[in-house]
Amino acid sequence: MGRRAAKVDANQKQVVKALRDAGATVQHLHAVGAGCPDLMVGFRGQTHLVEVKDGKKPPSARKLTPDQVEWHEAWKGSPVNVVKSVTEALAVLGLMPTTSIPHRGSVD
Repeated sequence: MGRRAAKVDANQKQVVKALRDAGATVQHLHAVGAGCPDLMVGFRGQTHLVEVKDGKKPPSARKLTPDQVEWHEAWKGSPVNVVKSVTEALAVLGLMPTTSIPHRGSVD
């Protein structure tokens, strides 16, 4: 897994605010790079890994990078939740319907 410069999607700030407003703790991980998910989120005794993609971008621009795919596949813990919106991020916590939460690289 190579090292790439940390890029933050435009909606990450909104997602983090919504998660914190819901009572979650949020640790930024995007600076770790090498495919590591953007956020580690603690809520009601559980830890969730969250990769934030900008839902306003076309699907081709929301795809996971090769490093992200490799990291997600190699991770032996809870699945990485890929979210495109505040609603999807809150669904990860069980605060919204979960019918549209993609996991492990499926962003559409």
